[in-house]
Amino acid sequence: MQHSIFYIVLIITTTKNQSIKPMFQSSVVEKCKANDRAAQLQLYRKYCDGMFIVAMRFVKNADDAEDVLQESFIKAFQKIHQFKGDVTFGAWLKRIVVNKSIDFLKLKKEKISLNEDNMHVVVEDDNWNVSSTISIEQVRYAIDELQDKYKYVVLMFLVEGYDHQEIAQVLNISESACRTRLSRGKSYLKELLKGNNYGTGS
Repeated sequence: MQHSIFYIVLIITTTKNQSIKPMFQSSVVEKCKANDRAAQLQLYRKYCDGMFIVAMRFVKNADDAEDVLQESFIKAFQKIHQFKGDVTFGAWLKRIVVNKSIDFLKLKKEKISLNEDNMHVVVEDDNWNVSSTISIEQVRYAIDELQDKYKYVVLMFLVEGYDHQEIAQVLNISESACRTRLSRGKSYLKELLKGNNYGTGS
């Protein structure tokens, strides 16, 4: 029996982000735009736990995640006038956290330079099926083992729910490079699961 990695990841995201409601009172955001400290604290308390989890998915260290979280909220409050309400505040804030997390990781190691735009773009498919015996933890570990350039795209697409255009903008790559990385990242992920004797579908 098989099920999709999307199903496994859905469990990860829904069980760990229940504290974040889809909508947030616009009045609090408006007060933050007026530099209201009490409103800023209210906003921080509402979203800090969920955004800490997002940062942890990338940086894998609680102290580093705290640093990323603080920098993200500082930037969010500095840029809050740019929030127009076309998405939820949580989605807007999460993008800042993801950006800050990736920036943090890039500072820790040399950036691999690879011109993927000139490579053959692998045809994308939606087959993320894996054996139903695979657990959430096994998928997490396998994602962590991916090279960074693939791990970031897989995390953002599979776990955080970003589309190709959004991922390309965050990582400053083309959409074709994004699709290539996602396709290869998915293939490597399945191979890792196979190599760990978990079994995957084709």
